[in-house]
Amino acid sequence: MTYEEIRNDEAIKVYIRQADASLAALGFTEHSFAHVGYVAETAGYILTTLGYPERTVELVKIAAYLHDIGNLVNRVDHSQSGAVMAFRILDNMDFPPEEIALITTAIGNHDEGNGQPVNAMAAALILADKSDVRRNRVRERDLNNFDIHDRVNYSVTKAELKINEAHTLIKLKLTVDIHFSPVIDFFEIFMERMLLCRKAAESLGLQFKLIINEQQLM
Repeated sequence: MTYEEIRNDEAIKVYIRQADASLAALGFTEHSFAHVGYVAETAGYILTTLGYPERTVELVKIAAYLHDIGNLVNRVDHSQSGAVMAFRILDNMDFPPEEIALITTAIGNHDEGNGQPVNAMAAALILADKSDVRRNRVRERDLNNFDIHDRVNYSVTKAELKINEAHTLIKLKLTVDIHFSPVIDFFEIFMERMLLCRKAAESLGLQFKLIINEQQLM
C-alpha cells in the first residue's frame, strides 16, 4: 500500500474533511488537505535528505497525511485518538504490523502537549507539522476579528524548512510582516512547538535553527 493510495482513499478524505470542519467550528486555522499534504511532503523530504530507506519515507508520508484525523473525535488528545483511528484504518488495509506500529507511534507523538521524537518518523513528523505557518491557513477574512493565532499565521509571508548540505543543520526561515504581528507574538504561541522541534532535530542528529526576518532567534 502506497502514500498515493492513502491519499485517494475516499473514507480517509471524509475523515480529514470532518476533522477540519470541527476545527473550523472551534476557530482554528486550516487543518485540511493543504496542511496534511504539506506535512507529508516535508516529512518525506527530511527523511529522504537524511538517507532513510524509501519505504520509511513512504511510511512517514502516510503518517503525516493521517496525523490530524483525531480532530474528528476531539481536539483534546487528538494525536492519541488519531493514532487509534489510523491503527484501525491500516489494519483493515492489511498493512504489516511492523508498519502500523511505526505509523501509529509517529501520529501519537506529534503534538507538543505530550509528544516526543521517539523515532525518526516521529521526529520528521514533528518538524514538518510545526513548520507549517502561512497566511493562507487563516480562515477569518476580517482582520479586526483576528486572534493571536490568526495574526501570527497571517503575518508569515514566506516559510521554508531546509537541511544544509552537510546534514548538520535544519533551519526554519520565516519572513514576517510585522505590521500584522510582532515577532514576540510568534514566541508567545509557538515557543513550546519550537522547543519540541529542537528536540526532534537533535534526535535526527541535526541542530535546529529558527530564523525570522534574517535574524537567528534559536
